[in-house]
Amino acid sequence: MIGTIKDCLNKSFGTIPIIFFLFLFSCTRIEQEVYFDRGNTSLNKGQYDEAISEYTKAIEINPRYAKAYYNRGIAYHNKGQYDQAISDYNKALEINPRDDKAHYGRGNAYLHKGQYELAISDYNKAIEINPTYDKAYTNRGTTYSLKKQYNEAISDYNKALEINPKLAEAYVNRGRAYIFEGKHAQAISDFNKALEINPRLAEAYRSRGIVYEWKDQHDQAISDYNKALEINPKDAMAYSNRGWAYLAKAQFDQAISDFNRALEINPRLAEAYRSRGIAYDEKGQYDKAILDYSKALEIDPRDARVCNNLAWLLATAKTLHLRDGKKALELSLMACELSEWKTPNYLDTLAAAYARVGDFDNAIKWQEKVLESPELAKDKEAQQRLILYRNHKAWPPD
Repeated sequence: MIGTIKDCLNKSFGTIPIIFFLFLFSCTRIEQEVYFDRGNTSLNKGQYDEAISEYTKAIEINPRYAKAYYNRGIAYHNKGQYDQAISDYNKALEINPRDDKAHYGRGNAYLHKGQYELAISDYNKAIEINPTYDKAYTNRGTTYSLKKQYNEAISDYNKALEINPKLAEAYVNRGRAYIFEGKHAQAISDFNKALEINPRLAEAYRSRGIVYEWKDQHDQAISDYNKALEINPKDAMAYSNRGWAYLAKAQFDQAISDFNRALEINPRLAEAYRSRGIAYDEKGQYDKAILDYSKALEIDPRDARVCNNLAWLLATAKTLHLRDGKKALELSLMACELSEWKTPNYLDTLAAAYARVGDFDNAIKWQEKVLESPELAKDKEAQQRLILYRNHKAWPPD
């Protein structure tokens, strides 16, 4: 009997460390979940620094907490810190290589970094793991669109919509791909469908406005941009696009006002500088136009349109002190190279730049090339320029 009691006592006390360990494990698990939940609350509120701090505390408790790495990656992504996001997605995938969301998140980060092949690779993996991942198809389609592979993009959007016919984002993105394919009716149909699903989708109004501009229906475009801005008053692109519609209507002051507003919201929006430069150019405010074109090129040095616009102004400005033939030639050559020497208007500018620096042989050569193109073959000013160059005079003559 005594032996039995002793054995029982030994057994009872032996279980205490196990119970204590389980208690500590349970407390630790609860604590990491508390930090994780706090992180989620901050993430949903857009408080990304607070979210990162909470997820980091959860990871300190459990360095193999894959969900915390994934969600911290989202917070970094939303802050525009894509390298940190990728690092966290990498860690999540080390822990769980079959995490379709982590592949998707990393793909999104690569997409924003312009690393399209890596993005596609991750979307492929996400889809392999989860063949019904509609957003992975949508974002892979967006990546293909950015690579100008519009057929592949449309195919992916089609698949996303087969899976989820209520995915408004896929309709918007497919509509944009149709714009680049010149299929304007299909584009408008997709934007309309997106707005049936979500009448507050500003991007759908903005995108439909672009189609109306292509169709020279500028008032309808302005109406759509107005609606987009009612929904999202901080949409710099909507201001810039509406400004372009006003520019097309020769309402230059309204256009400039919209470009100003766009640049207040996003001072790095190169196309707003470019478009405002055109408006100033049309108003004869050439010094301001030159400043805006120059600023646009600081942001995007490979924009052939801006290179051409600034080159034309420097080669042909009516205000003599603004002319700079050497710079005009440099810029016009860049525009032609970027467009693979296929844009007649850019060749016209190149000829004007050669004439401005006194190289009339090249001016004549390129102006003759310009007049071979169907677009400018019957253009009277282009014909007059050739006559001037043959007489060793620049355009416009001094």
